[in-house]
Amino acid sequence: MVSEVAPFVVWFKRDLRWSDHAALKFAAERGRVLALWVYEPEQWAQPDASTQHFTFANECLSELQTWCENNGGELVRLRGAMTDALTYLHAQLGRFALVSSEESGNAWSYARDIAVKRWCEAHEIGWTEFPNNAVVRRLPSRNVWTKRWRERMESDPLSPPSQVRWVDGSALRHGLRVNELAAHEFGLSMPDKPERVRGGRSMAWSNLESFLSERGARYRIEMSSPITAAHSCSRISAHLAWGAISIRECVHAVNARRAEIRSLPRAKVSVGFLESLKSFEARLHWHCHFIQKLEDEPQIEWRNVHRGFDGLRDEAELESELDPDALQRLIAWRDGNTGFPFVDACMRSLAATGWINFRMRAMLMSFASYNLWLHWRHTGLHLAREFTDYEPGIHWSQSQMQSGVTGINTVRIYNVVKQSVDQDPSGEFIRRWVPELSHLNAAAIHTPWKAGVVHDVYPAPIVDLMASMREAKAKIYQRRRDPEVKEIAKQVFEKHGSRSPSRERTYRKKLIADTSSLQTSLFETEN
Repeated sequence: MVSEVAPFVVWFKRDLRWSDHAALKFAAERGRVLALWVYEPEQWAQPDASTQHFTFANECLSELQTWCENNGGELVRLRGAMTDALTYLHAQLGRFALVSSEESGNAWSYARDIAVKRWCEAHEIGWTEFPNNAVVRRLPSRNVWTKRWRERMESDPLSPPSQVRWVDGSALRHGLRVNELAAHEFGLSMPDKPERVRGGRSMAWSNLESFLSERGARYRIEMSSPITAAHSCSRISAHLAWGAISIRECVHAVNARRAEIRSLPRAKVSVGFLESLKSFEARLHWHCHFIQKLEDEPQIEWRNVHRGFDGLRDEAELESELDPDALQRLIAWRDGNTGFPFVDACMRSLAATGWINFRMRAMLMSFASYNLWLHWRHTGLHLAREFTDYEPGIHWSQSQMQSGVTGINTVRIYNVVKQSVDQDPSGEFIRRWVPELSHLNAAAIHTPWKAGVVHDVYPAPIVDLMASMREAKAKIYQRRRDPEVKEIAKQVFEKHGSRSPSRERTYRKKLIADTSSLQTSLFETEN
């Protein structure tokens, strides 16, 4: 008599979909399947976790559960540490095989996965991980990454399993088994975002399809302003972060839409739309490019990529340990009370919606890091909790880039008043989110202190804008011109730098430029 093959436990993490899911497909083709989600208390106790992340994940899980049920199975939910969940399953199922997608997450998930690997080895349980999107585990050299990305994106997305033989989840005894849990059960007391995007694969596809069919036509020129970006951007970033849709599915959808546009009669071809699709596809590429940095160097989450910039800012581990003046600046920035209307409007909008467009994200971090001279770790943690689409690899790489501590990226110090005039010329966005200034006209609303509107209804600027920009430039440049810092920058580039020919040529020129030219070329001040 031939014994039955051990069942497969498909462990879902930040890959909450059933299509283009290699682990699920693999398991369904080889044996019985138990679909597993684990509410891990430690995950939700991390400083980058928030109520909106928990609730968004639950919304994605609800659709995943419906898919399982429609196909004759169920999504088994457990509560506890992942190793405890595995022990629980092992006691009831006996031997099983664990399969999952690779995860390039925060430090906690990295440590959790190491613990899971040790548990599997100790219990002689096989654990197979499958690549997720185009991040390459144990990448031998950055030089081959783009080739790997293209290879993965060119192959067709995996179809959902056509038939699944399920493990009878009802046979699992009580213990860690739970139904859907709520954020407050894990101590997440922050309120949810009232205007955030809703989770789930159906919403992901709805947003992507409306973007590709109509909303994205002016994406390339309307993604910079917070007024137009909310409509003209895809709004699928949170779904990508939680894996309700894959990068490969998006790339193939873009290619299909591009072919459709090109098949139209010449008079009806929208060149602007094609250019927007090109820009969007580039950002799908960058999505994986930045996560790859964290995969290659997990320490990016908490320490400078370029160690030559250590000690540049207050590196107190806890907010409570910050210098009182720094803490005051952090609180004002976080609460949208800096006295700079456009900055405050962006922060208040983010607090309500969980989203702001990329240019504004860069501006907010630039202002915090340069004008307020705050360490990116403190401001980055706040933004991580605020962004519904928080993706650790992208977030921490960008936080460091916009703070000038990578040593290989052009330093951009945004003039927030110029950005205000450029991106919100009539003051429409400011009036919505900073209503205490709604009575001001377009000429005065960007600089209310000049109109005498301070103290009584709105705070005075927390810093002198131009003086703080000059001081930040001087501090950053003093570090960058140091020969040892330049040498370390070469090593950082070899590990993390883009291999785009144009970007590499630009970087090489900077490395060999003399001191006088560096002072002007390294700082692209948005003034």
